[in-house]
Amino acid sequence: MHTLTQTDMHAPADRHDIRLRRYGLAAAALVAPWLIVACNTGWAMAQAAGASDETGADALAAAAAHPALLRNVVLFGMLGALLMVPATLGAARVAGRGAARLAFVAGTLTAAGYACYQAVLLTDLTTLAMVRVGGPMAGFAAVLDTRQQDAAGTWVFLLFVLGNIVGTFLLGLALWRSRSVARWAAAAVMLWPPMHVAGLVAGVEWFEVAGAAVQGIGFAAVGVHLLRRTG
Repeated sequence: MHTLTQTDMHAPADRHDIRLRRYGLAAAALVAPWLIVACNTGWAMAQAAGASDETGADALAAAAAHPALLRNVVLFGMLGALLMVPATLGAARVAGRGAARLAFVAGTLTAAGYACYQAVLLTDLTTLAMVRVGGPMAGFAAVLDTRQQDAAGTWVFLLFVLGNIVGTFLLGLALWRSRSVARWAAAAVMLWPPMHVAGLVAGVEWFEVAGAAVQGIGFAAVGVHLLRRTG
């Protein structure tokens, strides 16, 4: 006579939890990067029309000229940053079977960077609100510049940059070393940081759009791998 053990009783629920977690990570990997693409595309369109965020005055002028577009940029960016956290952790999980330490460091750093991106984007909502309410724009610009220079919040921006640039490259490298996905997919993830830097140096956001799209293809391969995985 077979006696049910605790393992037998909980095995179906455990398997359900594992599938649910795996499907959630896969969905994030398939969707999140394209929200970042949408965010970058919106800013590229505004930039092509003369928008800039170099100073507080520039940011206010951009918000006044393109309020609806920039509101969507912030919305897509925040949703993308939110979902990039589980997407990144899913990629780290995939890479963990062949490059555990590197995947852990890369996943943690990249996820932290995207969490900080939420805080960075929230300040843009303040800029949009200033324009919508109206008032002393010179004073508003001074507030934005002062906030940007405040050392108490500098670490948030620096961690975002570190996670977005260094963390993403290390995540792609972990995928490459683990051979969990095709090498081209790992290379696609690693391509985002240099394309992002190139866009910043050239002052052309379309580099970031292209880099984010290529990264999205790499993460799509990660998402498909997670869907096909059994454990």
